[in-house]
Amino acid sequence: MKNKLVQIVILSLFFTGSIFAQEKAFYEKNGVAINGYDPVAYFTESKAIEGKEAFSFVWNETKWLFSSQQNLDAFKANPAKYAPQYGGFCAFGVSEKHKSPTDPDAWTIVDDKLYLNYSKKVKELWSKDIPNRIQKANDNWPLLNKPNE
Repeated sequence: MKNKLVQIVILSLFFTGSIFAQEKAFYEKNGVAINGYDPVAYFTESKAIEGKEAFSFVWNETKWLFSSQQNLDAFKANPAKYAPQYGGFCAFGVSEKHKSPTDPDAWTIVDDKLYLNYSKKVKELWSKDIPNRIQKANDNWPLLNKPNE
């Protein structure tokens, strides 16, 4: 009975540590997520719009900027809906097993998820086989998103 209790405690500590280790890190430039662009605007305006300091919010230890109070409120209500996939790193790069910065003008929404790319040229490569790229990126992201040890 005592050995079983020790095993349960050890497993609990292992899983608790795993949960904390999986917290997402987001691509930041100058201390702001996704180059300071409004993640909600990609969905509501169908274009990249710079955010403003007046409409900022810290989520997952990362500062996010928005172009309006309405977009800030939408993000606060459901950050996971609007935050880019793979922490805002280049989706094509993640599919190739590496993290790369992104260009706010190189983006795609697929199945209500925002994907950013390194450049418009890389977005063209990404666009040739999006389903396969998403599958590869989904497989690679857990390994790439590990904290530095």
